[in-house]
Amino acid sequence: MFTVETGSGFWNPIIWAIAIFVAFLLIYILRSFGKKEYKKDTEQIKSFLSGNPEYEKEKMHVKASNLYWGFTTSLKGLYTILRRMHTGNTSDYVLWFVIILAIFLLIEVL
Repeated sequence: MFTVETGSGFWNPIIWAIAIFVAFLLIYILRSFGKKEYKKDTEQIKSFLSGNPEYEKEKMHVKASNLYWGFTTSLKGLYTILRRMHTGNTSDYVLWFVIILAIFLLIEVL
C-alpha cells in the first residue's frame, strides 16, 4: 500500500481501516456499559408516551394544526397570503424558483 498525498491531506487505506476498527471497538465498549435488564419481547419495547397508555393510532395522533397552533396564530397574515399563492402545481414552484434565482444572479452581477 502507498500513501497518496494531495494538497489538503493524504490517503492511506491501512490507516483508515485501523481508524474504523478503533471506532467500532469504542462503540462496542460503550454499548457494553448498557443495562442488562433489557428484554426484547416484553413491555419494554413499547413507546414511552410520557406515562400515558397507548391507544388507537387515530386517537393518539396529534394533528399539525394543534401542534403548530401558536405559529399559525401569530403568523396568520402571512399564512393567508401563502395559502392563496399555493396551487399545488409543481411547474408554478419551479417558475418561482427560476424567478428568485434570476433575481439573486442579477444582484450578484450588479
